[in-house]
Amino acid sequence: MFDKILIANRGEIACRVMETARAMGVRTVAVYSDADATAKHVQMADEAVHIGGSAPADSYLKGDVIIRVAQESGAQAIHPGYGFLSENPGFVEAVEAAGLSFIGPSADAIRKMGLKDAAKALMEKAGVPVVPGYHGSNQDAEFLAGEAEKIGYPVLIKAVAGGGGKGMRLVEGPSEFADALKSAQGEATTAFGNPDVLIEKYIQQPRHIEVQVFGDGTHAVHLFERDCSLQRRHQKVIEEAPAPGMTAEMREAMGEAGVRAAEAIGYKGAGTVEFIVDGSDGLRPDGFWFMEMNTRLQVEHPVTELITGIDLVEWQLRVASGESLPARQDDLTITGHAFEARLYAEDVPKGFLPATGTLTHLSFPAECRADSGVRAGDTISPWYDPMISKVIVHGATRSVALSKLRRALERTEVAGTVTNLAFLGALASHQGFGRGEVDTGLIARDLEALTAVGDMPVAHWIAAAQRALCLHKSGGDSGFTLWAPLHRAVQLTHGEESLDISVEVLGPQAQRWQLDDSSHEVTFDGTCWRHDGHPLPNVAEADGRLTVFARISSIFDCIDPLDRAGTAGGDTNVIEAPMPGLVKAVFAEAGAEVKDGDRLAILEAMKMEHSLLAARDGVVAEVLASAGDQVEAGAALVRLEDADS
Repeated sequence: MFDKILIANRGEIACRVMETARAMGVRTVAVYSDADATAKHVQMADEAVHIGGSAPADSYLKGDVIIRVAQESGAQAIHPGYGFLSENPGFVEAVEAAGLSFIGPSADAIRKMGLKDAAKALMEKAGVPVVPGYHGSNQDAEFLAGEAEKIGYPVLIKAVAGGGGKGMRLVEGPSEFADALKSAQGEATTAFGNPDVLIEKYIQQPRHIEVQVFGDGTHAVHLFERDCSLQRRHQKVIEEAPAPGMTAEMREAMGEAGVRAAEAIGYKGAGTVEFIVDGSDGLRPDGFWFMEMNTRLQVEHPVTELITGIDLVEWQLRVASGESLPARQDDLTITGHAFEARLYAEDVPKGFLPATGTLTHLSFPAECRADSGVRAGDTISPWYDPMISKVIVHGATRSVALSKLRRALERTEVAGTVTNLAFLGALASHQGFGRGEVDTGLIARDLEALTAVGDMPVAHWIAAAQRALCLHKSGGDSGFTLWAPLHRAVQLTHGEESLDISVEVLGPQAQRWQLDDSSHEVTFDGTCWRHDGHPLPNVAEADGRLTVFARISSIFDCIDPLDRAGTAGGDTNVIEAPMPGLVKAVFAEAGAEVKDGDRLAILEAMKMEHSLLAARDGVVAEVLASAGDQVEAGAALVRLEDADS
């Protein structure tokens, strides 16, 4: 076994690997960028070395620097985590040339699975079923359109070097093909440096089920399946294991296909074989097809660990150090059910736009497993994926596990940035999902209901106002005077809603709150404040922003009366950058007429491209940014004016 390893990654996965390494008595070396100087993974490691600037290209993608740090620190092996250099065969070869071990598959195995078209051909030869489609080298637009016609619409355009939904477009009919192809190729070039695409049949009621495999370079086993069908824009949201509705016959067929795929390329370490499954008529052994193989540890690996009792990172270290497979197929069994929900800093009402911010409060309930790379006080930066944590639960049955997931999400507390926590809670409570009726289109079909914002409970307004006025603690200094109750007032905003709230402090254990025309009394029972018999929710405050934690967390801002005049109005003519990022393209030209919804610019931030659209009809008065500009959140990019101005 290794004495010391270097982890060529950051955030949640770096921390996850360190936890197992520490339990095995293996010392760890962390690497970090400028933005991560005080990050959690830096603090957890036995040693930490600065390797460059905040941009991944200046730090976590600098393989030569990382290898040199490993050599100088005395590390014997490098664990790549996922993302960054984890599936870069050139990096694997450089690691081994430097006399170090790579904790993962060979460069040859990665190459064979790295391009989707070549991988599909290889899998077809190995007897693994593949989706009908065109995977050839001819990238002529007219030729590809003809292939799409042969396959039959709808079709999916996918970047051959893709992943994470980038370079992927669904095309419903021939009239949409040319624009979709151009868009997919452009995004693929930006993300992977390779514009080539493949075309495949789009399965109408698809499920995404993947098989966890593990090999020692000669033999492989599978650790059963995960269902990752709950996706939005091809990004996984909630994963579970085992897959609902799975039959023993199909599990055996999928597992054997996964093992054939791994053994066909001499796979070593943890990998995932992803299948697209036709869920229109139940799960059938003849209704699944190979999509791709991820030659690394997956983000969602914890659900497999919980149902099998296997620590996959421990297996990775053992096999990479020279051991054979730690278990035979017959030794592996499924116990219970597990779910994982991905908690992100993102603005759901604004179309799930990635968000930034400093986490002023972060807390998870003890009954869940929370794999996180951040702590309270850490900053979600624009340089990396905005994941806060993975909330993971395990139960004896799917129903029990889902109930535990709902409760864990309800009791998770995050302040300092907007998150998708309420969306995750709504999804976990979705009736169809509860019945196991899952497919990759579920979220898109029910998006409006899943993102609906109901009326704000009175108790949330009171709890926020109470904290804003420092009246949340009971005692003799709560504002009650000897001769009369004390009156206080505050103005709070929540989204577009603003409310003037006043309170009459009746005593150390009683307050009367006035919200518009309604009056509400709260009392302190010795433990907590209560409204209508129910405890007021917890609240965190930082710099005038109040986060109320309840089944659906809410963010309120406390408005200073002196600032009210300045906050009224706003220039709706200005298209602003919603977050820090790189201006990839500007389509607006001064003097040009635009219509509501026209694309004016593209901003690249957090590894994704975001189209900035005109909010109304008008004329472009000024173009305030150029392609290649790095801009801050709120920067004005384009200004519109009325056509008759």
